[in-house]
This record gives sequence, structure tokens and C-alpha cells, in this order.
Amino acid sequence: MSSLQIRPIHFVDTPVGLPEGSVARLAGGMLWFGAYEVRDGAARYVAPVSDIAAFGARAQLLHERITMPRPALTLGERVLRFDQPLVAGILNVTPDSFSDGGAYADDPAGATAAGIDMLAAGAALIDLGGESTRPGAPLVWEGDEAKRVAPVAQRLAAAGALVSIDTRKAAVMEAALAAGARIVNDVSALLWDERSADVVARAGCPVILMHSPDPKAGPHGGSGYADVVGEVFDWLEARVEAAVGAGVDRGRIIVDPGIGFGKSLADNLALINHLALFHGLGCPIMLGVSRKRMIGALSGEAPVDERLGGSIALAIKGADAGAQILRVHDVAETVQALRVWRGLRDRALVG
Repeated sequence: MSSLQIRPIHFVDTPVGLPEGSVARLAGGMLWFGAYEVRDGAARYVAPVSDIAAFGARAQLLHERITMPRPALTLGERVLRFDQPLVAGILNVTPDSFSDGGAYADDPAGATAAGIDMLAAGAALIDLGGESTRPGAPLVWEGDEAKRVAPVAQRLAAAGALVSIDTRKAAVMEAALAAGARIVNDVSALLWDERSADVVARAGCPVILMHSPDPKAGPHGGSGYADVVGEVFDWLEARVEAAVGAGVDRGRIIVDPGIGFGKSLADNLALINHLALFHGLGCPIMLGVSRKRMIGALSGEAPVDERLGGSIALAIKGADAGAQILRVHDVAETVQALRVWRGLRDRALVG
């Protein structure tokens, strides 16, 4: 780990009745916390939020990033607000999707109908992908990938949907954005294709930067970590700065720690347990854990279609850590869980 990091801890139900300055609001959302775990190399300390300035300029910068509200994104007629968790519905139009077995390959009308069903169930956006990122999946030529996603993006946008395009290829980004997609979600954090940063900057669109250990080799490379939490944070911080340097508006960057991408079960669990630390990047956080292999590993090797319970548990864990976007397959069930979570939060605020 190359630099000091701080993680919000000691969450409280409400700031009402507590001494002024004893708690801080997390990213302008629905959570308040009273202390930080300060991580400085191998050292770990707990400090009240009121004392964080004593740890120096770096800690103060991170505190400001952690507590500042995330600006809403106005995208055409749609607005994404980050003061409570949102759901992104996963829509794959690949023949080898791990989750749906290619149900919507070569079927733009069927894929569009599935996306509209997700919107009706409460999804704030549809994350559309035309290339599988499962381990061992073959590389798809950019022309074929664009042909898969552009007709679906166009239909969904015409129906009023907010679409993010899940791709690492600049040509696919361009085709999907031209068809009506509004957000780029890149599993390589704009590293796989040397043109991608320029495409995003010129489009002025939001971008989701996901961590993977070796994006040029593919999303599942890497050789392990000495400190997965610190290393992923530092890597994402560098990628945010690189994107800003390439002309991307910092206020339109979203980060994703890349659960399941080049990481062991222990790595994934550590990242989820320390998810609140990533608010120190000053960006909204997307968490994608739905139906992932780690759920099977923790539940008797449950197959993909029997991982709903684990997916919901991890989604709520993400909400409790302040994640602003939950990327899921099971939209209706996750939205219901979040509505219950929101009800509990609302009631806690008034005692």
C-alpha cells in the first residue's frame, strides 16, 4: 500500500441528539458514522471523525471526499441521484452468458422486453453487455459486439430507459453511445483499448472504472495481493486521476472494486468488508456481486440459478456500506430488499 487510507466505521442510526461534529454523513447519503479506521502501511488505528485532521493533509483530503455529496447525473431526460442505493439491471446479449445461458443472443426484441421488465421492476438503469467476462470467455470482435448491443440500446433508449454499455472496446462504446446509451462501464478502467479514454472524454458521458489486476491481459489475470484492499484502492485512485487527466469530468466517474475479477474468495470478502473505504476516492461506488462464484463457494457450491439469497445478502451489505449502485440480475427481488432497507433507515432517523 503506497499511501494512507481511512475507512468509515462506527455507523449510527441517526445524528439526532449526538454532539455536533461527533458524526459525519457518508457521501451525502443516508448513513452516518462516528470514526475512521486509519490504515497507514501495516499500522491500523481508530480515530474519531472529529480528530481526523490530526492525521495530516492526506487524511483531511480523504475525509472531504468521503463526506461530500455525490453530484446527480443529468442524462437526457433522466437524472441519477446518489443519495440512496440504485439498482442496475444486468442485460447480456451474448451466446455464452454465465447467468442466462445466452437467452437473448440474436434477439433484440426479446432483450429489449427483458430490459423494460427490469425498469418496471424498479431498475434505475440497464447495464447492457455484448461480450462475456466470465473466466475463459473468448474475445469477441468489436464489429460483432457492436452489432449485438446497438439495436438493443436503440430500442431501450427509445422506450425511455437509461442504458450503460458494458464494454472495453472504443468502437463498441461509440456505436452504443450513438444508439442511445448514456454511460460507459469498462471492466478495464479505460486501459484495454488505447482510444477508449478519448471516446469517453469527447462524449462527456459518465464512466464506470472497474478494477482488475491486469486489464491488458483480460479481466481475470493477476498473481495475488499482499494487501488487496490497499492495492485496489491505490489502483483505482490512479485510474481516476488518469481519466481526469485524459479529459473526463471527475464528477462523472463511478468506481467498481471488481469483485470476482482476478481475486480469490478471501480477497473478495476483504473488499466487501472494507467497501466503505472506497468512498475515499470521492466517486459513487458500483458493486457487482450478483450470482457470483463466491456465493457458490460459501453455500455448498450452489449453482448460478440458486444464488438469489446470497446475492440479496451481499446487496444489503453493499447498501450498509453506502454503495450507490448495485449491479444485479434479480432486479425485482433486490429492489424489494432495498425498499425494506430504506424503510428501516427512514425510521431510524427519527428515533
